[in-house]
Amino acid sequence: MPRPYDLITMGRIGVDIYPLRTGVPLAQVDTFAKFLGGSPSNVAVAGARLGLRTAVVTRTGRDPFGGYLREQLREFGVDDRWATEVAAYPTPVTFCELFPPDDFPLYFYRLPKAPDLEIHADELDLDAVRAARIFWVTGTGLSAEPSRTATLAALAARTGGPRTGMVPGAPERRPVTVFDLDWRPMFWAGGDTDTEAPRRYREALALATVAVGNLAECAVATGEHEPYAAARALLDAGVELAVVKQGPEGVLAVHRDGTVAEVPPLPVRVVNGLGAGDAFGGALCHGLLAGWETERVMRYANAAGAIVASRLACSSAMPFPAEVEHALALGEVPDGPEPVLPDGPEPVLPDGPEPGLPDGPDRPGGPHGAGGPDRPGPGLATSSAPTFPTGADA
Repeated sequence: MPRPYDLITMGRIGVDIYPLRTGVPLAQVDTFAKFLGGSPSNVAVAGARLGLRTAVVTRTGRDPFGGYLREQLREFGVDDRWATEVAAYPTPVTFCELFPPDDFPLYFYRLPKAPDLEIHADELDLDAVRAARIFWVTGTGLSAEPSRTATLAALAARTGGPRTGMVPGAPERRPVTVFDLDWRPMFWAGGDTDTEAPRRYREALALATVAVGNLAECAVATGEHEPYAAARALLDAGVELAVVKQGPEGVLAVHRDGTVAEVPPLPVRVVNGLGAGDAFGGALCHGLLAGWETERVMRYANAAGAIVASRLACSSAMPFPAEVEHALALGEVPDGPEPVLPDGPEPVLPDGPEPGLPDGPDRPGGPHGAGGPDRPGPGLATSSAPTFPTGADA
């Protein structure tokens, strides 16, 4: 039997098209760059950068952009065997505007339907899903059929999987199954007032062991707006570890065994907050698989998110281990250009102290172009000053 994957993610993929200048509205931008995008796909990239064997279950259009995305997955070290084509729909494209430190409107083009919502349950490799050390899904996958049924089927398959999970303190060592709440109202038929979403979220939470979301997303899933109340509600819904992102207040993690970790944000000069939450997710998986205590996992994930917030891109900006350790050793994300990546697995770090071992975030736009508040990651500052603490919601 093939070696199980460390991390399999499932859900959204698309092409991110970013302006190459910050502080300029789209109407005035004349140069762009394209990148691999989509939260679960970025989480798989982030995990791969940290040394995990990763794959993503998703779908693209049968078009040049779809080919580009599969090529990018392979270049980032993510297995693309389950990134299949859909002839009927184009590969999604997302534009953004960059107004640091805290305004990054997104414009989604996912109509008439995104191919990643055409994942069918009978096409899933459930043996691989069961065997994965961590399986990651998002709330967007519940927003439409057949993706909804496929997502719930994959989650259900995990409940009968081997007891090889790495959530510290889990009495039965359940396999780690992460539900990223990922609330994007424009993807649901009822928008902000959709009545189906809370019920579907509860179904997913009952099958997951880890829940990750910001306060707004936790409110959709649980009805609670206060961090500790939201964490307790997530635990009551069935998970073993609740991770609540609190913006400038940092991150709260509460485990069923009674462990509580409150981690402050890491200082950073923000360039682009988009993708910080995905870096946080990949680092979260890395820490859980390493068996670290909860506070150390959160500090490491916070640092990874902050590093991506200091860079222009998302997928290609995901940090390597030495970069995360370097930021933790400094107590902040150093200013300066993005590191030049050599041919080897580690980046060339900026001048400064040697990296040390650690001790221990998007703004939903409307469907097809209406901007709105996004979900930057826990490494996002609310000031451009390099010493301001980070921590906007993801």
